[in-house]
Amino acid sequence: MARSNLAIRTAFAVIAIPVVLLAVYAGGLALALLLALAGGLSAWEYFRLARAAGQPSLESEGIVLAVLLPLGVHAYRTGDFNPPVLTFGAIIIVLLMILALWRMGVDGSPIAGIAITVFGVLYASGLLAFAYALRYHNYAVGARAGALLLLYPLLLTWTSDTAAYFVGRALGRHKLIPAVSPGKTVEGAVGALVVTAVVSWFYARDALAPGAQLALTTANAVVFGVLISVAVQLGDLVESLFKRAAGVKDSSHIIPGHGGVLDRLDGLFFALPTAYLLLTMPHVLIPALR
Repeated sequence: MARSNLAIRTAFAVIAIPVVLLAVYAGGLALALLLALAGGLSAWEYFRLARAAGQPSLESEGIVLAVLLPLGVHAYRTGDFNPPVLTFGAIIIVLLMILALWRMGVDGSPIAGIAITVFGVLYASGLLAFAYALRYHNYAVGARAGALLLLYPLLLTWTSDTAAYFVGRALGRHKLIPAVSPGKTVEGAVGALVVTAVVSWFYARDALAPGAQLALTTANAVVFGVLISVAVQLGDLVESLFKRAAGVKDSSHIIPGHGGVLDRLDGLFFALPTAYLLLTMPHVLIPALR
């Protein structure tokens, strides 16, 4: 059974990784479509968790909005769709409230339903849309630089998850937050921080600097890696909390051998906006860029 599961996971990775890499390099509509697919599936799983936990939502509308959000970000960048963002967001919330009036009524918990729907869209799709923002960050000039910059948090997320798993299995003795995620250990968490910091330094030195003309000092690269690992682990714990509330082990079984989309992307939801923030705040990492 273990070998069969490993074979399924490997086969999926062989197909998925090249697709992701191609979309990251191509950018534009290809990346937006990939994010729309991931966001829509993530929203579907999130609303399933909410339903299992006895929480109401405008599920269908939320999934549609989650799919449209990355496409809207792409259209906004290209100039094909450029309304005032805050005003447009407010209009969407107003429309959701009108839908709640029609579909949920007094007995359908409309206050909770609207809040859960809006949060689900922002969590499952809005946070992923930061991948598009990183791909077209002001400091990334050209397709190669943009792709390398976006791959930075993607690589560190995978590194943190992998290091936490293997270090935890080899050395784990003390549970991190057993009430939320029984399998995670303090040793695994610390190991993830250390390994991610080292990989961040290597990537900044050997990929970003020569390939994207973006240079980080050693200290900033290490701090970046540590903070991304912290974000990844917090994202993992938050999704575990959602699953605990719903009483399920996996968010779904849509990915062969991996569980659900949320199970694979939980850390990335937190890592992408954290990476964008760190690379954009003028007094954190920008002084190290030249």
